[in-house]
Amino acid sequence: MAAPLVLVVLVAVTVRAVLYRSSLAAFISERVEVASPLNAWKRVVEGLALLDLGVSPYSGAIFHETPLIIYLFHFLIEYAELVFMITDVLTAVALYLAIQDFNKVVFKKQKLLIELDKYAPDVAELIRTPMEMHYIPLKVALFYLLNPYTVMSCVAKSTCAINNTVIAFFILATIKGSAFLSAVFLALATYQSLYPLTLFAPALLYLLQRQFIPIKLKSKSFWLYTMQYAALYLCSLVVIICLSFFLLNSWDFIPSVYGFILSVPDLTPNIGLFWYFFAEMFEHFSLFFVCVFQINVFFYTIPLAIKLKSCSSRIISMPSFGGSTTSLTDSI
Repeated sequence: MAAPLVLVVLVAVTVRAVLYRSSLAAFISERVEVASPLNAWKRVVEGLALLDLGVSPYSGAIFHETPLIIYLFHFLIEYAELVFMITDVLTAVALYLAIQDFNKVVFKKQKLLIELDKYAPDVAELIRTPMEMHYIPLKVALFYLLNPYTVMSCVAKSTCAINNTVIAFFILATIKGSAFLSAVFLALATYQSLYPLTLFAPALLYLLQRQFIPIKLKSKSFWLYTMQYAALYLCSLVVIICLSFFLLNSWDFIPSVYGFILSVPDLTPNIGLFWYFFAEMFEHFSLFFVCVFQINVFFYTIPLAIKLKSCSSRIISMPSFGGSTTSLTDSI
């Protein structure tokens, strides 16, 4: 299986390299479907220019990325194209490994249920076989790397590609049952774009099930594990935010990044609903509906996680094609 994956990676990298050298790169980078005020490469470049001049990149209303991103490209600006291609490859590999491990968990659970005679006789045709699931990891990697949304985001150098990589490693760590790495990557994803916070509940429930801990409010083991995972997550988030403060020696990034995401002051058209809704609204009502829209993102997380054992929310303030590719690939 390694050889087909390498072939897919080589094809994906070649496609991106060709597009980087074509006239389409500039056109794609200007498209509102790909670049938003939060992840546009042009804004990262402007933030780097301010940083080089000794001015805080958050002093204006242009740059809204996190400090770790701007310092990453402060040292790797000459290799930006390579960075984005590597992040896409890492995302695909992480998803490939995650699906491989998930299939093992599914087959193990399925075998146990068969031995305990928990399946009805008429569902025998629906039981998965290893042969049926053998190529699923490769298909996931293929659909991610050659997805037009992913390719366009990479060519536009949209920073949502980096967010996707972090989320993919969070998924991998969660499926492998590593509570520590899961919490760290979830904290990093939340730090980057805030909305991955909605993945806390489904990740916790999956980890609880993997540890065979009963999901009951009266269970001491349930609350102990929940508190441990929450503490790991919060500590990781605090460390990352403090590191950002030490890099900038300022808290200016908090209102510029998270305040910008939550208040939606920039109504640049994109593929979401926020900009159109608030462009048509009287200013007097905007604060109320901003609160309603933002609460709506998080409101369904716990009930969906409990009922469906998974949760993915795309009702966010400034979405782009690149931000939806991980969800689309996971749905395969």
